[in-house]
Amino acid sequence: MYLIVGLGNPEEDYSNTRHNMGFDTVNKLAKQYQIDVNKKKFKGLYGTGIIENEKVIILKPQTFMNLSGESIREAVDYYKIENDKIIIIYDDIDIEPGIIKLRKTGGPGTHNGMRSVDQNLNSRNYPRIRVGIGKPEHKDDLVNYVIGAISAEDKKILDEATTRAKEAVIEIIKSGIDNAMNKFN
Repeated sequence: MYLIVGLGNPEEDYSNTRHNMGFDTVNKLAKQYQIDVNKKKFKGLYGTGIIENEKVIILKPQTFMNLSGESIREAVDYYKIENDKIIIIYDDIDIEPGIIKLRKTGGPGTHNGMRSVDQNLNSRNYPRIRVGIGKPEHKDDLVNYVIGAISAEDKKILDEATTRAKEAVIEIIKSGIDNAMNKFN
């Protein structure tokens, strides 16, 4: 069983923002595999289903980004999921817009949501997919950049990236993180 987590902020207010690349990715995955992500538990919204003959839980924490790890910890404890079966998808300002990077392990970088995940899992050893959103033109504009509305042009680039991230999740489930990294990095 895999736990697939998209990081983001509650969609009613933040649906068209760079910080919601994780939610955008799992929404596409859920749609493709007809998994309703509408049950409330684990401080989030979740749904269960089958992807490539594997049982999966898709989770969208509703704690706001900086507390995402609390939601994930509850789901991991409830389902007794091993770290190598957790896939976290999130936005990354240190990667060019539209590029995705897969890693087997790693640190949180400047991402507060991932810092929360590491602290709550007490580990950095779990697969992750980073969706590049790039940096703002002015460093002091970071908050507006990640949670502000996205232009139509940028939306198209990021939409293509979340589609590739969705395909990367499927590849991890089908053939493992190493093969997925070789294919998508």
